[in-house]
Amino acid sequence: MPNIHITDIESAINFWRTRLPSSDGVTLPAPTRSLAQVYGGMVYDHALQVEVAALSEAAHAAWMEWYDSTPDTPCIAICSTSQGDAQCKGCGRTFEEVQRWLGMDPIEKRDTWHRITVEGTAWRFNKYAERAAERCAKMLSNS
Repeated sequence: MPNIHITDIESAINFWRTRLPSSDGVTLPAPTRSLAQVYGGMVYDHALQVEVAALSEAAHAAWMEWYDSTPDTPCIAICSTSQGDAQCKGCGRTFEEVQRWLGMDPIEKRDTWHRITVEGTAWRFNKYAERAAERCAKMLSNS
């Protein structure tokens, strides 16, 4: 059964809190409330993931609207899987994930996003400016 990670529920809640702030500072608008109920249950159960089937219709719709606001692909146009790597150095996806991406559903895509973010080893998570500065400094010190 497909699952949604708690960090995605948190992100969706924050998306809705910004999009539809509470009118009185206390009452949550419907999308935020539906996701907060899911989040509260997860915290109570010490769960890091929730099954999609366990979401109410409103929570699922609110999560999907948040999902539609996120980048679709982690690709940074530096694909090492095309060079034979099992895992892309650019985005962190496996060869299979790169090949299947367009056919994956939102839950599968977010699961992949979660994994590559936690791993944090792909070039997309490196700071290019810092790497360039380090390389320049190294080149200057070797001159």
